[in-house]
Amino acid sequence: MDKFTKFKTMIFPREVIVGHNTTDQIKTICNHLAPSSSILLVCDKNTKKISGDHIERILAGVGYDVSMVVLQLPLIKRNVLPAWPTVREVNTVVKEAKKTGSDFLLGVGGGSVIDVTKCAAADLSLNFVSVPTSASHDGMASPRAALKDKKGSISRTAVSPIAVLADTAVIMRAPYRMLASGCADVISNLTAVKDWELAHRLKDEEFSTFAASLSTTSSRLLVDKAEDIRSGLEEAVWQAIKCMVTSGVAMSVAGNTRPASGAEHMFSHMLDSIAPGKALHGEQCGIGSIMMMYLHGGDWQSIKNALKIIGAPTSAKELNIPKKKIIQALMGAQKIRPDRYTILGELGLTEDAAKKLAKITGVI
Repeated sequence: MDKFTKFKTMIFPREVIVGHNTTDQIKTICNHLAPSSSILLVCDKNTKKISGDHIERILAGVGYDVSMVVLQLPLIKRNVLPAWPTVREVNTVVKEAKKTGSDFLLGVGGGSVIDVTKCAAADLSLNFVSVPTSASHDGMASPRAALKDKKGSISRTAVSPIAVLADTAVIMRAPYRMLASGCADVISNLTAVKDWELAHRLKDEEFSTFAASLSTTSSRLLVDKAEDIRSGLEEAVWQAIKCMVTSGVAMSVAGNTRPASGAEHMFSHMLDSIAPGKALHGEQCGIGSIMMMYLHGGDWQSIKNALKIIGAPTSAKELNIPKKKIIQALMGAQKIRPDRYTILGELGLTEDAAKKLAKITGVI
């Protein structure tokens, strides 16, 4: 008799704390999860002031030996947009952890800081806690990280956080543009899942109904509640963070990025290569999702309307990216991940098809 031999490992955050003024609960998380008193706190110069110094004082006050590494992340576009982190920053954290003998990491910051921390944690085989100070994309709870190499942005397998501590009072003080971008990133899951379903039907790719359901549920919730996502409303941060965490968990269930990354992400990564520093990752994915949903024959207007209501860009002009770059990104998107089958097919779009798509959806 044949035996069932399928095997899969899924790693999720053990604790997720989201709420007003929850930063002080870092000591409770560390008491539960830190293997010893030696902790390395990772931040940048801005998030050090926002939360890093406060967290260091909290933990030092209850007996933890806290070391801190402040990443020198470059900024672009008039010091507004952070540049993608590189392996250099990851190595900096790895070296500091070994030097200080730290066996537990805290990533305190935006997406770049958390991505560096999760990569370092993976390289060191250590656990880490994700403490977001902004919410510009869904990486705060995912096992994937975005880094930059000579060819552009890349997605790398890392490790899921053992816990997520999201203080909505802190995140609300970040520029609203960040939150709108994070919501757009989650909404773009709608087309990522459609691409996954397509690859399952046409290429017999393994598909997880549970992971897909988690992903689309988080996306549809934001689309349905778009009117509630607005600047200066802490409840909006609460709603968005819950959806971002769920999106990250969906990737852990799937064991890959399929629930949250399809052709719309390829489009975004190609824009990073040919028009770097113009827009946030989630903003680009949101616009990509409008166009990819059109190709799928789905309700692309509802995605566009939700993004408009939330305050995320829906056109090349709002992205501050030339029309010709949008066309180039659409034509070259499939080259980003030729191994991943999407609505773009195996050859991608012709120039005429790309122009027609962008014009019909109002992106150009």
